[in-house]
Amino acid sequence: MDKGAGILKRIVYLVRPYWARLAAAAVLSLIISGLNGGLAWLVKPALDGIFVKKDATLLAILPFGILVLYLLRGLFSFFQSYLMRSAGAKVMRDIRNSLYQHILFLPVNEFKKESSGLLLSRVINDAGQLQGLLAYSIKDVFVESATVIVLLTVAFYRRWDLALISITVLPAAFYGTRKLGKRLKKVSTEGQKKISLITEFLTETFSGIKMVKIFGREGALAKIFMDRNQGYYRELMRSTRIIEFTSLMMEVVGGLGIAFVLWYGGRLVVKNVITPGEFFSFLAAIFMVYTPAKRLSSANNSIQQAKAFLERLDELFYREKESEGSVRLSPLEDNIEFRGVSFKYPTSKNYVLSDINLTVKKGEIIAIVGRSGAGKTSIIDLIPRFHDPSDGTILIDGVNIAEVTLPSLRKQIGLVSQDIILFNDTVRANIAFGNPEAAEEDIIKAAGASHAHDFILELPRGYDTVIGERGVMISGGQRQRISIARAILKNPAILILDEATSSLDTESEMIVQMALDTLMENRTTFVIAHRLSTVQKADRIIVLERGRIMEIGAHDELLKNGGIYKKLYDLRLASSAG
Repeated sequence: MDKGAGILKRIVYLVRPYWARLAAAAVLSLIISGLNGGLAWLVKPALDGIFVKKDATLLAILPFGILVLYLLRGLFSFFQSYLMRSAGAKVMRDIRNSLYQHILFLPVNEFKKESSGLLLSRVINDAGQLQGLLAYSIKDVFVESATVIVLLTVAFYRRWDLALISITVLPAAFYGTRKLGKRLKKVSTEGQKKISLITEFLTETFSGIKMVKIFGREGALAKIFMDRNQGYYRELMRSTRIIEFTSLMMEVVGGLGIAFVLWYGGRLVVKNVITPGEFFSFLAAIFMVYTPAKRLSSANNSIQQAKAFLERLDELFYREKESEGSVRLSPLEDNIEFRGVSFKYPTSKNYVLSDINLTVKKGEIIAIVGRSGAGKTSIIDLIPRFHDPSDGTILIDGVNIAEVTLPSLRKQIGLVSQDIILFNDTVRANIAFGNPEAAEEDIIKAAGASHAHDFILELPRGYDTVIGERGVMISGGQRQRISIARAILKNPAILILDEATSSLDTESEMIVQMALDTLMENRTTFVIAHRLSTVQKADRIIVLERGRIMEIGAHDELLKNGGIYKKLYDLRLASSAG
């Protein structure tokens, strides 16, 4: 899809996979239009033959013919509407699928630009609006455009002069509709922003409900929601006023046209220039023209609204996905090297990491320590390429990870963090998240290694227990042990532990630490931890200060040096004693 493509070109692109349905719907539209024209055409023989000439045979046949026409029109309308609505639903499904897949492959930085609530609104609200465009608006364009042409043909055939009089007001009406449609597009864009803010607010409120309650913010948040909801209501009513004013304008224009036709055509009937049947056949055609004309103006409004939705979706679709190379990374054999690595976030002017040079041998355990904001998490986020270095390179066995495929890189990395991410699914599914095809015995073995098996069996349905969003149905220590079991099952060559035991009590920490010790065997491990016991077991400790490596060494060695690490150690020791 070209970014500057017009709305009709975009619609064609979206519906192209379902051209057969739309072609069938278009054919049915022509048939429906022909039937509408037939109904207008039959007015003349009905009036002249039955009411003027008193033709009994025609009286017996014509009502049956009209009934058949209405029956056929109803059947064809049913199938035409079904085809259009199914196409609309399929397009909406495809857009949501594409949008979700696109979002999944965006860089991590993109998820920091917008909240999950705003992204949710794009997938649900914006994409959903396009279903109505195809199900109703495009259907009306198909049916009503052809109907207008057929009915005008009937009208011109009956009385070309009256037809010209009746349609002179239409150009002015369509001009006004076009102007109002542009205004509606702007209002719709603003309305979508408002509903996105509401979705964002709801997502944040529900995910942080404990904080809301503990600080007694229910009333304050309810007021904020009412204010935002009122803002959306105002935009909705602005859209409603434009839409209804368009309808009013078409009613007035139609009334003017028909009033003048009645006056002029009535004079022709009085003077016997035309028969009553001929006049009312013409009048029926004109009456029937104004209804599809109004629907076309409504369809124009819907298309203008759709432009706003498409532009919002495009803004997301045109964000670049994670970049990756073409080289498949082989399993780690030798080392991981940081070579002159510096990094700053796109929204920041200052570097959070500066000139990092570090070589980590296979199987080595590296602890990373430093004060808050020193860059500990930033440095480990570079390894799985959640972010890319601003300067310098990271190499695995001499291969620049920027040149390798992301699946081959991340397949080798396991992550256990203090931010425990579990899904509203069963215990089994959460453990096997990275390996859905894992055998039952392997899942149980991983749970046993993380000391989770026993408590899992005590759950209502064991491994089939659904643990709720982010695992809210189980304790924090249990959640962490399940996340560790997930990492054990993946069996990664490189392990990242980001405050993995910070949420555990002393007893749980001891149990989990034993599991982690087993997990770290023969694995290259990066550990961020405040717990002294974890740091002391590391082969080397990296001390970060303002994004720079200030000290490197083993625990005893760094203590002897009496530098930054010694100060951090003493502070934590005092904190533990307190």
